[in-house]
Amino acid sequence: MSTTPLLLTAPVVVPMDDARTVLTDAAVLVTGDTIRAVGDATALAAENPDAEHIDLPDHVLMPGLVNAHHHSGMLRGTAEHLPVWEWLRLHIDPMHRVLRPDEAEAAAWLCYAEGLLSGTTTVVDMWRFMDGAARAASALGNRLVSVNYVGEHPDFDYFDTLDDNERMLQEWTGAANGRIMPWVGLEHPFYADEAGQRRAVALARSYDTGLYTHCSESEIEVADFVGRYGTRPMFALDKLGFFDAPRAMIAHAVWLDHAEVDLIAARGVGVSHNPVSNMKLASGMAPVAEMLAAGVNVGLGTDGEKENNNLDMFEEMKVASLLGKLRTMDAAAMDSWDVLHMATRGGAAAIGRGGELGALLPGHKADLVAVRTDTPRMTPLLPSGGYANIHHNLVHAVRGSDVDLTMVDGRVVVKDGRLVNADLAELIDRVRALVPDLFARRSAWLDEQEDPSGLFHRGHTSDDAPSHERPTL
Repeated sequence: MSTTPLLLTAPVVVPMDDARTVLTDAAVLVTGDTIRAVGDATALAAENPDAEHIDLPDHVLMPGLVNAHHHSGMLRGTAEHLPVWEWLRLHIDPMHRVLRPDEAEAAAWLCYAEGLLSGTTTVVDMWRFMDGAARAASALGNRLVSVNYVGEHPDFDYFDTLDDNERMLQEWTGAANGRIMPWVGLEHPFYADEAGQRRAVALARSYDTGLYTHCSESEIEVADFVGRYGTRPMFALDKLGFFDAPRAMIAHAVWLDHAEVDLIAARGVGVSHNPVSNMKLASGMAPVAEMLAAGVNVGLGTDGEKENNNLDMFEEMKVASLLGKLRTMDAAAMDSWDVLHMATRGGAAAIGRGGELGALLPGHKADLVAVRTDTPRMTPLLPSGGYANIHHNLVHAVRGSDVDLTMVDGRVVVKDGRLVNADLAELIDRVRALVPDLFARRSAWLDEQEDPSGLFHRGHTSDDAPSHERPTL
């Protein structure tokens, strides 16, 4: 890695520091993989005459975005109009039964490319055959919190296992200059039996890493937890030991009550808020304002390509703000700065990396993006004064396609809106070539099922599905 200093200059820099500073005519000084200084462009240039320069007129520099919940995949637009448990049974679980490692890896390459092109520098990906995902991230240049899609129960033996997860922890932890960060994953606590739950917690503790699962995504889960464990989901997970892991994180957390919010705040549990997915699957509106007020580290996630249909974290920020206002019927709720914080520092803190990711600060990793400002969406551009709007525009106006440059670990991985380390057309072609056989195998599996209820029939719709159909263990 080059030790020659690199100076990136732009008319506007949004460091996401505690003071929510907006700098004008500013620069970010990078040495190796680390930010060394952020400040006045003229002064930093004079102090570092040997630095290489990347001048970015008509851009705003900001931290790279942290996608705190994601599933790679290639089902975009083909798993629609069903609530979450029917959607899992009809589309997602059958796909996992027939998925091959080469398909999983091709999906990861394309999804990580989409993320980098739209400003995501770190992605928390719960997916299968995670060696391929780690190879993709290593080559493309993004950071990856890899979370194996684990089912550790006899009824869910078509997912990855905790043995697969442990091998990832052994073979990939710290790879690619620390960009690959394996965690322990359970698809859902119900997808593991008691022994599996205990082992998942033990693995996280043994390898000093995180434990990640979906929970409280749908309202019916609350009754299931009460029936199984005699208490609401967060209290049940606490009793099961989930929150004894060095880091614990929950995706969705839609149906938490006040006591559960207080519990996860006290236990330091991170949360990924996934507003587009929660709206699309009609899961509900998470109590984000309450979690933030309690001190919970809340990040933002797109969820997968099938439950969102794109991986644009700028769109996720806008929807998070709007949904928060609608939930509370308060137009002042989910302020733009708060949403920017969730997409950057909040996500970094939720994965236990708040001291090195999510902000343009000296000592932090050099993960940043440059967003074009010479667009109608960023006009007018008012960095300061009574009508300062840079934070509002970044949340409510910008699209991922406005990202021109993405840097991760001090390396430029998107330049002039194009991938540096891969050919996007080739990644698209590869997925297009694999999809027909994946769909054919899934259809063949569905046709083989003896299913008098019709739940696995390909033509089945939500109109005739049992409204509370879900996995029963």
